[in-house]
Amino acid sequence: MTALLTEAPAGTRTLLVQQASWEADGVLSLRLVDPDGAALPPWTPGAHVDLVLPSGLVRQYSLCGDPGDRSAYLVAVRREPAGRGGSAEVHATALVGATLGVRGPRNRFELVDAPRYLLLAGGIGITPLLPMLAELRRRGRPCELWYGGRDRASMPFVDQLRRLHPDGVHVVPQDEYGLLDVAGLTAAAAPGTAVYCCGPEGLLRAAEAACGGLDLHVERFAATAPPAEPAAVGGAFEVELCRSGVVAPVAPDQTVLDAVRAAGADVLSSCEEGFCGTCEVRVLDGEPEHHDAILSAAERERGETMMICVSRCRSPRLVLDL
Repeated sequence: MTALLTEAPAGTRTLLVQQASWEADGVLSLRLVDPDGAALPPWTPGAHVDLVLPSGLVRQYSLCGDPGDRSAYLVAVRREPAGRGGSAEVHATALVGATLGVRGPRNRFELVDAPRYLLLAGGIGITPLLPMLAELRRRGRPCELWYGGRDRASMPFVDQLRRLHPDGVHVVPQDEYGLLDVAGLTAAAAPGTAVYCCGPEGLLRAAEAACGGLDLHVERFAATAPPAEPAAVGGAFEVELCRSGVVAPVAPDQTVLDAVRAAGADVLSSCEEGFCGTCEVRVLDGEPEHHDAILSAAERERGETMMICVSRCRSPRLVLDL
């Protein structure tokens, strides 16, 4: 066994990369297990984990296996040449037999209760929707999946979908049929339909424009816009780390994340643009000023958590559960 991660951050377990498999052109899946064969923490459809890569980069990947299988986690990674380096590292590194740090699972894309469901996937966005589809079929809920992609060769898990779910699954390669007709699909959906959408930004924006009164849930792989510069969204304040009692200043040109790390807190982060949720921290006191792309309006109003990579504080002091 090759141990590529020498010291895992707090709250991170070490898992073995048991298997790597090609799922489509440019898409590699990893099967992660406990080195001692122990059962892994349970998860629900829509969940993701943080992988701490050998370089120290932290990246989020949706769990796309069977939630009932506690022996392994399965993730799939599309190589993005213009990405931030994580996918290229996964594809270029001989990971089978190595150990990686894994934190989670966490779920901000949970299935809500609804009479019927419409699942819209684009490319690698199929990953969180695979276990959703299986769970909804298990519950006997009416559900349709529409899956678009550049071409069949680039679309992972197509054969699995056809084998396990021969009905109600529509594979729509762009080179054969054009783009998914999101407006038409949502217009035809019955009232009360819950729509789950994951994929490239164009697909998500089309769903947001078309869904109207439907209950829409989206998951993004990138920020919708560049985050505001700290100096543009507020002045200095203090942050208190409740577990240690340390109080640290946060300058107008400094993020809360940088301030708490300088104060000695061990916090993982990844995107540092407010869309991945890795740096989410519980707020014990103070009034957060949210600049993320994750929290709902109700969650922002409650102010119970915040993404400390981009969000700030309207009150003089912010007390965090760190």
